[in-house]
Amino acid sequence: MKVTSLQLRAAATTFFFVLYLCSGGVAQAYAFGYTVGDMRLSAAQSGGTACPQPTRWNPSLPGGINRRWSTSLSASPVTIFTIDQTGIGRLNELEADIQTAFSVWNGVSGSTLIPASMASLGRTSAAVACSSADGLNTICFDQNDAAFTSGVLAFTRVTSADSVGIQSFPNHPPSTFIGEILDADVLVRPADSSFTFATTGALLQHPESYDLESVLTHELGHLFGLAHSGVWRAIMFPFVPPPGTFNGDRPSPQIDSPLSDDDRTGVRVLYPDPTDVVHIGSIRGRILPANPLSLAALPGVTGIFAAEVVVVDNATGAVVAATQAGWSCSGVGPSVFDGSYSLDRLSVGSSQSYQIYVEPFTGPEDASDAASSLAHLCRNAFTDLGWPAQFSCSVPPFSTNFTARIRPPD
Repeated sequence: MKVTSLQLRAAATTFFFVLYLCSGGVAQAYAFGYTVGDMRLSAAQSGGTACPQPTRWNPSLPGGINRRWSTSLSASPVTIFTIDQTGIGRLNELEADIQTAFSVWNGVSGSTLIPASMASLGRTSAAVACSSADGLNTICFDQNDAAFTSGVLAFTRVTSADSVGIQSFPNHPPSTFIGEILDADVLVRPADSSFTFATTGALLQHPESYDLESVLTHELGHLFGLAHSGVWRAIMFPFVPPPGTFNGDRPSPQIDSPLSDDDRTGVRVLYPDPTDVVHIGSIRGRILPANPLSLAALPGVTGIFAAEVVVVDNATGAVVAATQAGWSCSGVGPSVFDGSYSLDRLSVGSSQSYQIYVEPFTGPEDASDAASSLAHLCRNAFTDLGWPAQFSCSVPPFSTNFTARIRPPD
């Protein structure tokens, strides 16, 4: 989803991911939100490094990751169509779509994000139930918000910890790592007859409506820490399918059938299963300009930033994964912009082979949108008063005027 707002504060980092109704592409494949630990604090609190950490849940939270949805629904106009029109039946039908959307993300092999990671799905009758200040992860269908600008169908607001041991919300366990998600809410556009939704069963009868299950599946990807994907087949592609249609395939015994390989790879990177012996491959390298002098005007930049690196399976021709590239970070940090890329959790095997290609964020792959996703790779005295100079960096402008070729190993 397009990151439309970023707010840094001492306790947490808040991201907004927005789902749009128009068609197009944004190159943020297999991308995450990132959080830089607060280096003004002790090493025990900051994690001891200014390297960006991907935002993700602790799947081992006692009792599981809490989740609920608001049963408050717009009645005039009706914006969500169901087959069952009775009060109880309508709520049960909606909840079935919500449960299915969760199951898609909880069923990826090679990931520790499993059904046992989740608490039971609860309900609340409160109309205004989505708040980034309560530590409750809520889906709302009847709550208005300033983020619902023209063309926005839904958005997800994610708050993550930038220090260890903070307890941002009452009765919420203290954070255990940098980037740990503390609160996530999904809001679906309410009370607007121009944009209606239909449950799985009702979509055929309401072809003018958007598929609610597709919208929820996409938004829950954000809730779990994923950003947008530039892979058009991915469930995390930032634009909703046309009215009357749905993303991918309906879930089946395969459970995650709507997901693309790019979606699955992203989940495995965020929530790796240490017992997985299949998805353990990595492809790493750097994107360098043919003429290093082309970067002379950008102090500290030694490689192309930013670009999308795409991995294709040689046997099937399918896109397996793609990632935003152009930076790296090690030790105590901060980030350096050396053209690095890393694609992880790829399948390995004696007959498995891949090829990669690199493309700039141009045309339908919008540089300004990708920049909003990568803006939080750095913190400095301008973003945070009193930030230590040795841990400061600034995200450079994008390089978009290039073509790429692969240089054979030396």
